[in-house]
Amino acid sequence: MKVRPLLLQDIKFQYKYGFYFLYLVFSVFYITLLYALPVAWREKAAILMIFSDPAAMGLFFMGAIVLFEKGERVLDSIAVSPAKPYEYMLSKLVSIGVISTVVALVIGFSGGVIANHFYFIAGVFLCSCLFSSVGIILAAKITTLNQFILATIPAQLLINIPAIAYLFGWKPFPLLLHPGVCMIELCENGSNALFAIIILILWVVLVAILAEKAVAKMLRSVGGFKL
Repeated sequence: MKVRPLLLQDIKFQYKYGFYFLYLVFSVFYITLLYALPVAWREKAAILMIFSDPAAMGLFFMGAIVLFEKGERVLDSIAVSPAKPYEYMLSKLVSIGVISTVVALVIGFSGGVIANHFYFIAGVFLCSCLFSSVGIILAAKITTLNQFILATIPAQLLINIPAIAYLFGWKPFPLLLHPGVCMIELCENGSNALFAIIILILWVVLVAILAEKAVAKMLRSVGGFKL
């Protein structure tokens, strides 16, 4: 299993190209904004920030990483290495998921919204993996950043709108089948948190399988021909 060396390489890449610095900048901005808001608004604002930045930013960062590797022909080396598609994918999900979770914890503590550490961490990490998997699927099929940004719009709308509606009070039980809603429920330590974590795990597994298939197809066709 080649996940560990791939993971270390991904961490070095993300550090070298400023991904951690961007997370730091966004975190400082959000925390500053959080303390500028009235106390009554902070809880929902903090959860919304956590949902839209540490978790959801994985989609854009993952797309940028995969497109960069395409442009720099890094995938050519991956394709002929012993690394398997699922190892390549798993390394990226974990590397982004860990930093997303750390940043979310910082924002969560600052906003005073962490009631259950396990559910909070699980919700953020799993949602980050979900967004990152979607990013891999989209980036595997396209070649330019503009195409990627356009492709993310429907995904963002489908994930964000129900979750934001749930956060601000529209809470029919069937909405918990939605992965973004599950993260909100876990961050709020809601009464249906156990159900939410099960549903979110199922979503992550499903989308990760699709991402692995997209990576396998992408690696087979690098260089414009079938390996």
